[in-house]
Parts: sequence; C-alpha cells; structure tokens
Amino acid sequence: MNILTFDIEEWFLEKHNHDNRPERIKLFDQFLNQILDLLDERQLKATFFCVGGMGIEFPHVIKLIESRGHEIGCHSYRHTWLNKMSRAEVLQDTREAVDALEQCIGKKILSYRAPAFSIGESNVWAFDVLAECGIERDASVFPAARDFGGFPNFGHKSPVIIEREGIRIKEFPICTARIMGKELAYSGGGYFRFFPLWFVKRELSLSDYAMCYFHIGDLLPGTSKVMSRVDYEDYFKEPGTLLNRYKRHLKSNIGKKYAFLKLEKLVRSFVFKSIDQADNLIDWQKQKVVM
Repeated sequence: MNILTFDIEEWFLEKHNHDNRPERIKLFDQFLNQILDLLDERQLKATFFCVGGMGIEFPHVIKLIESRGHEIGCHSYRHTWLNKMSRAEVLQDTREAVDALEQCIGKKILSYRAPAFSIGESNVWAFDVLAECGIERDASVFPAARDFGGFPNFGHKSPVIIEREGIRIKEFPICTARIMGKELAYSGGGYFRFFPLWFVKRELSLSDYAMCYFHIGDLLPGTSKVMSRVDYEDYFKEPGTLLNRYKRHLKSNIGKKYAFLKLEKLVRSFVFKSIDQADNLIDWQKQKVVM
C-alpha cells in the first residue's frame, strides 16, 4: 500500500516569515494546480496536511484541494515544531488549527502531521493532545534519526495503533530503508530529491507499505538564498552559525531542478491512496498496539 501526502504551508510562511511576494504566491498556486491536475489524470486521492492559519488567510487553497476530493489534514496552526513547545502550547495550537480548517471546509479533521515530524521520545504526550483535539490518525513519526524531530527508537515502519493514557491513535509512520547500516527515509522531502528515481521506485516496489510526502517548496525549480542568522535562529531555534546555515541551504536546494518531473514519473508509475482511504482498507484488529 502506497500512501501519498503533501504538507501545505508555503503560502502562510511566505506571508509571515518572508517578503510576502505576490509572484511567489502565484507560483505556489500554479504548482498546486499542476499537482491536482496530475492526480485527477491518474484518478488518485492524497492527504494534504495544511497549516491551520491558511484556513483563515488562504482559504481558497484549502477549499480548492478539498473540492478536488482530497483529504484535508492538520499540520499545526503556525508550523511551529511541537518539540519546541510546551504541552499547553501544543494544545492551544492544535485546537486553533483544527477549528480553522474545519470552519473552512465544513468537515471534521481526523488526520494530523507535526511540522518536521517533531513528535519523538521527548514529547510522546503530544499523542494525548492530538486525541483530545479529535485527531484519530497521525503521520508524525519519523522512525529514524534526523536533524530535527525524529523518533529512531519507535521500532515500527508500518501502521500501528498507539495506545497510552487511555487514548488510541492510528499511526502511519514514514517509511525508511537501511542504507550503509543506517535507517534513512527515501520517499519525500530532501531525501526524494537526493536519491535517484530508480532507487525510490525499487524501494516502493519492495515494500508492503510506503508513505510519500512532499512540499510545494521541494518541487519548485531554482535555489533559495542562504538564510540570515536572525531568520535561521527564529525558525530553527538553534544557533545560526555559518556552517549550520550553509548545511540547511544545501539540503533545501539539492535536486530541485528535476524534482517535479520526478514526482510526475513516480505518480504515473504507482497506485497511491490517501490516509483516509488507507485507514478504511487496513484490518486494524491485526495491527500491533504500541506504547
């Protein structure tokens, strides 16, 4: 089972963290329409994890995606990483985000993904908060080490039920492959841009379960500028040394020239489902219960 997801945040971040350039907003709209047209052509549905603030400030984006038959999931309200927030802050952020998206489309929001996969060992209580806010399906677990977020000791690379503190949430983790002794993601973000398409397709073909995830920003041609120290530290909440900023610049821009073409070829080569479609196909009585 291959699941296709997109994290939708660029419009909101452009307005609040960058220069709110009209040409960038127009470009985001253009690429979103290309993605939706491609999915229509292939008769595929995906889950789009949207920043809640977009339900208020860019409702046309959310309504367009929903009108094309895709699932709207929650991606926090302001794209703040959960491991940088207190439990009370996560609760407020999630409530605001879910409410904004539900008010925008008039439907319940049941699926969630934390920005930067920022649920890990240090904040497993976040699952309790999600359940309190009505979330039934989560796709925040990145079961490997990574720069930000990550849950390397999670121990599962296929859907499981998280049960703790009296709550149950269906977890759809990111898939990984073992490469040179390390567990690495391959099916989204910078990993998808870095690995050759033949490798991604091979791994998908060998897997019973795979989760692909993309950002509009991953698919745009051209390169972004190196972030200023102030902008870097404000966003990543860590020292904005020249080394850190150039490492992030490299990871953010590698392979962007042909990224959208790779996505097109991938989508034309496999059958994908949204998370809500996958949920209905899985026999949850047979899935492992963890935590």
